[in-house]
Amino acid sequence: MVAEARSSGLVSPGRTVGVLLLLAALTEASTIIHYEILEERERGFPVGNVVTDLGLDLGSLSARRLRVVSGASRRFFEVNWETGEMFVNDRLDREELCGTLPSCTVTLELVVENPLELFSAEVVVQDINDNNPSFPTGEMKLEISEAMAPGTRFPLESAHDPDVGSNSLQTYELSHNEYFALRVQTREDGTKYAELVLERALDWEREPSVQLVLTALDGGTPARSATLPIRITVLDANDNAPAFNQSLYRARVREDAPPGTRVAQVRATDLDEGLNGEIVYSFGSHNRAGVRELFALDLVTGVLTIKGRLDFEDTKLHEIYIQAKDKGANPEGAHCKVLVEVVDVNDNAPEITVTSVYSPVPEDAPLGTVIALLSVTDLDAGENGLVTCEAPPGLPFSLTSSLKNYFTLKTSAALDRETMPEYNLSITARDSGTPSLSAITTVKVQVSDVNDNPPQSSQSSYDVYVEENNPPGVPILNLSVWDPDAPPNARLSFFLLEPGAETGLVGRYFTINRDNGVLTTLVPLDYEDQREFQLTAHINDGGNPVLATNISVNIFVTDRNDNAPQVLYPRPGQSSVEMLPRGTAAGHVVSRVVGWDADAGHNAWLSYSLLGAPNQSLFAVGLHTGQISTARPIQDTDSPRQILTVLISDNGEPLLSTTATLTVSVTEESPEARAEFPSGSAPREQNKNLTFYLLLSLILVSVGFAVTVLGVIIFKVYKWKRSRDLYRAPVSSLYRTPGPSLHADAVRGGLMPPHLYHQVYLTTDSRRSDPLLKKPGAASPLASRQNTLRSCDPVFYRQVLGAESAPPGQ
Repeated sequence: MVAEARSSGLVSPGRTVGVLLLLAALTEASTIIHYEILEERERGFPVGNVVTDLGLDLGSLSARRLRVVSGASRRFFEVNWETGEMFVNDRLDREELCGTLPSCTVTLELVVENPLELFSAEVVVQDINDNNPSFPTGEMKLEISEAMAPGTRFPLESAHDPDVGSNSLQTYELSHNEYFALRVQTREDGTKYAELVLERALDWEREPSVQLVLTALDGGTPARSATLPIRITVLDANDNAPAFNQSLYRARVREDAPPGTRVAQVRATDLDEGLNGEIVYSFGSHNRAGVRELFALDLVTGVLTIKGRLDFEDTKLHEIYIQAKDKGANPEGAHCKVLVEVVDVNDNAPEITVTSVYSPVPEDAPLGTVIALLSVTDLDAGENGLVTCEAPPGLPFSLTSSLKNYFTLKTSAALDRETMPEYNLSITARDSGTPSLSAITTVKVQVSDVNDNPPQSSQSSYDVYVEENNPPGVPILNLSVWDPDAPPNARLSFFLLEPGAETGLVGRYFTINRDNGVLTTLVPLDYEDQREFQLTAHINDGGNPVLATNISVNIFVTDRNDNAPQVLYPRPGQSSVEMLPRGTAAGHVVSRVVGWDADAGHNAWLSYSLLGAPNQSLFAVGLHTGQISTARPIQDTDSPRQILTVLISDNGEPLLSTTATLTVSVTEESPEARAEFPSGSAPREQNKNLTFYLLLSLILVSVGFAVTVLGVIIFKVYKWKRSRDLYRAPVSSLYRTPGPSLHADAVRGGLMPPHLYHQVYLTTDSRRSDPLLKKPGAASPLASRQNTLRSCDPVFYRQVLGAESAPPGQ
């Protein structure tokens, strides 16, 4: 759509620009709109309604932040977000913007964000007649011989008008005179210059000088003009004038040619001799401004060389006028033209402008997300101005081009903030010249975090060993958990869950710090109550949606020697009297003390010793069996009532112990027994039968014991071969290695209830025994006592059970 621009005072209302011209040049990514406006418009002058022309929503214009982007350093145009009108923001001087170019177009980019859209606009700045023509000098002097034939042409100084089109220099006028006429010529670039034509021969004797006025007029309304006084001095006759061998010379030179480079050589000849035939070369009077600064001319040889720095982007073709005069008294001149074509070289590097950057970019941004919009410019022409852009390889970004010299930076692969939170992209713009020139700009792209990582731990489960009777509130485990995401997604919260059928562990036994994952006990743990706890630590992060991780925590309670041995037989609080006839031989088993310990391992290995007795030499106690037997025969002097105190000690540290009291009554043979056997043969027969049964029992027990020992040896050798690697391992650090005789005897004697010890592998040397942790027994104290009693003599076991079941006092 073309906007309407009217010029107050200079442009009539009928010269309004057409409003409804719709261009069909639409591309996939942009729409180009065109406007026209006169230069020197005041600030705020409306150019056109871009919202209407682009079909945008006026209500969302402020939210989408429509702005005008141009390659110039000054912002000539802005958009009113309330009306959608684009207006003049800075002074528009067509001559400053485009120089002498016939058409002056300002290219703009309209950028709309949220979502990002790009539109192109072109504003044609039309010229107004705001500049007067001007001559390079204040007065022009000519010397013309009176012998000059009519029809001879004399070039005049050219005026310069920075305006273009009809407002530029259009013609010249010469003041009225009788000798000269004016001829206006047109250069190849369309500019005008004037020549004097001698129509009537001069007469030095009649009129030695002539005064003329040259007027330059432009085509504006009203027209502007400039005048140049011309003073002509009439010289005496000179017969022959110099003549060039050709009227037009052509040359090509690179714009980077250094000063002193030869461009061309002009040649003129004069048929006269002497000073009248010696030629001096000089620049013509109607050369354009700046020619003398760029080129040098040898006055004698006519060699044209480079003097200044040529610039193809400024001027592509130079027209140089050269004249030749002889040194005669009345010199006559000849003129020629040299066309110097400037050849472009790649001397301008591309320029990169980043017009919009979308940062930070979420790490889950889809492929093809637009990150930035870049525009590139190159002042060179042809392939030297053909620019390509490229992004660094190996990064998840790519550059695509939808408009000439515009590139879009997009994502080409998935982003991961945990791997690379920020990119400094070095965008390289390179032209196609030889050698190629390039420019680099850096685009900083930050990647924002999304919650795409659950909490992580160095291990999926923990085994924690806690000694019983631990002080409450002391940390027992610090969970090592982290989250690779950034805050607040990486903020962790810790909870405890109870797997399976166990309930009440959390809140009664254990708690966990919600912020740092420190697990502590709430109450002291009791190995005899529960030896193993299974918990699940549930860790949540702070993202949305929440991601979580579960970690298994196995807590094993280790035993301390916190239980003193208990007496199973004789039962505490009940009187137990063992009858022992006088005359009993040494080694006779009187009774047996049975004890047990609620602890485990070596803390529950018991030993028995005789603490107190009326006669210490009469009785002996088995160290590991608790069996009380006579140490010598019963004598008549021995007290009839023996109260024995047996000390039962465990093997813990510190050592705990208890005592059992047993009463032994030494009895005499009763008179009723002698009356029943008056001859004395019956007791002897009874003693004989008793001796026989005792020998038979001893033989059977010995055979059974030998078979048992042999079976145990065979079984242990078999187990030793299968687990010799285990025996070579060091003893567990959780339990102290027991003494050489304590462990084996306690187990072999059958005095340790199965629930009071872990599974133990024994060798002939108990110091090589290793307990296996993590498989504790699970028997009740009553069952453990019954298992202990079953390991004793069957008759003794029935006696104990009978004593336990009998009512108190019986």
